[in-house]
Amino acid sequence: MVNMVQTRAGEVAYSDTGEGPVVVLLHATLHDRHDFDAIVPGLRDDHRVIALDWPGHGDSPAPSRPPTAALYADVLADVVATLDLPPAAYVGNSVGGFAAARLAITDPQRVSRLVLVNSGGFIASPAANLYCRMLGMPAVMKRVLPRFVRSYMKATSDNDRAVQERVLARAKTPDGVSLTAALWRSFANPDYDLRPHAERIAAPCLVIWGSKDTAIPMRLGRATAAAIPGSRLELLPTGHVAFSSDPAGFLAIATPFLAAAHGSVQ
Repeated sequence: MVNMVQTRAGEVAYSDTGEGPVVVLLHATLHDRHDFDAIVPGLRDDHRVIALDWPGHGDSPAPSRPPTAALYADVLADVVATLDLPPAAYVGNSVGGFAAARLAITDPQRVSRLVLVNSGGFIASPAANLYCRMLGMPAVMKRVLPRFVRSYMKATSDNDRAVQERVLARAKTPDGVSLTAALWRSFANPDYDLRPHAERIAAPCLVIWGSKDTAIPMRLGRATAAAIPGSRLELLPTGHVAFSSDPAGFLAIATPFLAAAHGSVQ
């Protein structure tokens, strides 16, 4: 069932299933909440699982203002406030990781646990910013996007291939190219760099990285973990969407970590 919630960027679609401590799932650029379909059954027996579609993605209409990573983080804050969520665990992939980490910084009482999967937010550098600005040019993005998707996905599972097909379909549309380019441009903005504020992340943080990712390579996973005090890094032999490519491996790492937030694991 699809639910809708109003945010400052317009309506946002989300699914809400299961009962127990809340886990919020946040997907990558041009993807959607169904990226998580392979792990939701393993989570919902013990958790209330909420999965969002960012504005302009999945079942959410296009945003009412220009899309940026910071706007999506604002959208997350609006969803959390409107749904009046208790302290929750957040699993964020790519730009979803940025949004989750920013919430942990700006409103730490809302975040009980943080799982960052091939995440943005902690990897800014002059070279990275130049790369993001280049991909933020619609003409460049249109040319490279389908090949880029196949490269970072490293699709191996049926769920991977379904994810890739959905993303490639969007990548071939003018709206998909425009949205993706706008978000990549925003990755070069100063407000995308969370490193100066990382010490304010009070929630326990687990960094899970697909080591074969070409969008945010492994060395940046290590840099992300190093930037967040007390975080733990775990690697999986996958591309950018580790929980889709290796759901069993992902859950074997993430489930005990999530359970510890509500006292199931000592």
